[in-house]
Amino acid sequence: MTMINAYAPDSAGSLPERERALIARREKLLGPAYRLFYADPIHVVRGEGSSLYDADGNRYLDAYNNVASVGHSRPEVVEAMARQAAVLNTHTRYLTDGILDFAEAFLAEFPAELSHLMLTCTGSEANDLALRVARVHTGGTGVVIAHNAYHGVTAALAEMSPSLGGAVKLGDHVRVVPAPDGYRIPEAEVGAAFARSVEAAIADLREKGIAPAALLVDTIFSSSGVFTDPAGFLAPAVEAMRKAGGLFIADEVQPGFGRLGTHMWGFARHGLVPDIVTVGKPMGNGHPVAGAVFRPEVIEAFGKSQRYFNTFGGNPVSCAVALAVLRVIKADRLQENALTVGTAMIEGLRALAAKHDLIGDVRGSGLFIGVELVRDRSLKTPAPEETARVVNGMRQRRVLISATGQEGHILKIRPPLVFSAEDATLFLTTLDEVLAAL
Repeated sequence: MTMINAYAPDSAGSLPERERALIARREKLLGPAYRLFYADPIHVVRGEGSSLYDADGNRYLDAYNNVASVGHSRPEVVEAMARQAAVLNTHTRYLTDGILDFAEAFLAEFPAELSHLMLTCTGSEANDLALRVARVHTGGTGVVIAHNAYHGVTAALAEMSPSLGGAVKLGDHVRVVPAPDGYRIPEAEVGAAFARSVEAAIADLREKGIAPAALLVDTIFSSSGVFTDPAGFLAPAVEAMRKAGGLFIADEVQPGFGRLGTHMWGFARHGLVPDIVTVGKPMGNGHPVAGAVFRPEVIEAFGKSQRYFNTFGGNPVSCAVALAVLRVIKADRLQENALTVGTAMIEGLRALAAKHDLIGDVRGSGLFIGVELVRDRSLKTPAPEETARVVNGMRQRRVLISATGQEGHILKIRPPLVFSAEDATLFLTTLDEVLAAL
């Protein structure tokens, strides 16, 4: 299975001996299913802020890593992790203060209707739990997702993640709808078009005797191609699912935690209050902590009929880390930074579009940006080969991004929230050079 921006083993001969040896060890010890980024993989040994460093001490500007949301090796997060690990780490079947301290602070960032939190280790686990709860609450099993979506790696979620490729079969209870492509659909029609697709998917499920359980979407459609506008377009589709008896699950694993600048969560850009929200990745700045937030009436039947236990989900160290991350986001006003720096980057990218015909569209919010590359602007023909050259050209100049969309022709830009104005300038200057070199 080919992965976007993946290293091709047949090009290993161009790598230095040290990196070839590392790759050989990986293949021997880790097996064939892992993938590396970039035509020339990077041997990273250290991270700090918005920077990664290779084994030779070279600095790379990280414009892709949303996991280290408050910056690589953030001191406050590292200190919180070490302090708690030195005192206690156990599971949620004992009474501890940390999980409650975190839950109070975290739930304060949500609408009042969303008042129950359950913690897991990964976003995949969070989405898996959300689906279990949705099925108990609705009595249905059918799930509607977006084209080329990614929601996780468990057996249940892989069946709802078409971005994993054709070898991973979608479930019989899953229906895929076209992405809300505001580049090809007139802006005023995006919401209605997406809602019609969801309604058609619901009708098809019912025709097969499958009751709908949920509309599950990443609220910035990260893997579909980064579709953000117009704000509010998601509401009609959510209304259609609720009218059919299903729930709205907002997957905030990628867009959440202030990344979009205007709001803490992607669903808020659309003026919505979900039934369930799932979170992960940036929640622990690299530490494995994730979770799901519920309306109490949605979790009630599940909680009465079954228990939930996750050995590591909600442990004291994870809660200390997650609370430290949340405090840094608030204290350093990183949501505001995402809006300021991200807006400047979007404006700079649109200026580059005036110079380089390869750029067909620039879209995004805050520090989550998609740049669609096309061979013909009038036909909007995807340019995947050129996109790969841009991504690897940036890597050669030590600026890290990747690509998204089924064709792999959309630059995916989502740096740590500490990305500075100077970082943005370096990014734009480097991209201009790479596009000119094409």
